[in-house]
Amino acid sequence: MSADIAPVPGAASGSNNRRGVLLTLAAFAVFSGTDALVKLSVERLPAPQVTLLVTVGAFILLCGHAVVTGGVTRLLPRQPGIAVLRAVLLAGDTLLIHYAFALLPLSEAYLLAFLTPILVALMSWLVLRERLSVSGWTGVVLGFAGVAIALQPGAASLNLGHLAALGSAVLFALSLILLRKTRVEENDEALLSSLFIILMPLALAAALLHGGLSPVRPVEGVLMAAGGMLLLAGHGLLIRAFRIAEASVVAPFQYSQIIWGCFYGALMFAAPIEVHTLVGAGIIMVSGWLVLRKSRGDIHDPNPRGDAGNHA
Repeated sequence: MSADIAPVPGAASGSNNRRGVLLTLAAFAVFSGTDALVKLSVERLPAPQVTLLVTVGAFILLCGHAVVTGGVTRLLPRQPGIAVLRAVLLAGDTLLIHYAFALLPLSEAYLLAFLTPILVALMSWLVLRERLSVSGWTGVVLGFAGVAIALQPGAASLNLGHLAALGSAVLFALSLILLRKTRVEENDEALLSSLFIILMPLALAAALLHGGLSPVRPVEGVLMAAGGMLLLAGHGLLIRAFRIAEASVVAPFQYSQIIWGCFYGALMFAAPIEVHTLVGAGIIMVSGWLVLRKSRGDIHDPNPRGDAGNHA
């Protein structure tokens, strides 16, 4: 970890937390759109190849933006070790959750993956010294309960899929904490390019092990390009959110992805929305309100600080 992370004035304020929440909600709405496009594509193409193509699309768009804006040097990390470490964590998260999807019903995999906000709240307390009130902790746990009600996972014997989904949640939580600690030391573009550069060869290797690459039709190419654009936008929004807001406050809004998942499922796949899903979504909304209402960022601090101090 790097030392002497400069504070960002006012970063712990309630307004910054609220802006971070809005960015997080937008990020997971965009991520859900990416998932919907991927689901359409995996009906004919192998999942690892779809992951590869979407990542390539995102990387090309990022590089094109850097060339047009004259910010090519911003693609190079100032702290390569930290940028690569975060990229490896996110790549591992992707591989583990895909493995979990192969062995578990989606509901069970999602339920374990959505332990991330609770893990982030714990890690923020231990590592960043960010504090949530009792009301905030109640909101985090209540949100997880809402996810459980919405998904209604069935009882099943434990297997490696459950361990993979749990590992995915741990790696994603660690990546978010690492992002919070490096918020002013690294460019957004460098964090994005590092992720895509690490993920592309891993996805290619997985695709080759899965049975090779299949021909891509024009319609699938369009879907992959759109998926890449959404993937780039989602990660960009999430990076912004964790730069300006407390990790323990914004992380629980990952639960909103369930709501967007239901929306895209009904719109694109004619999936029915059950009553228990609506009840769970309502509980998730209440949990988000509790976390934001009583976060430390809503307390007026006469000497606000953008981080918890200097960390080694």
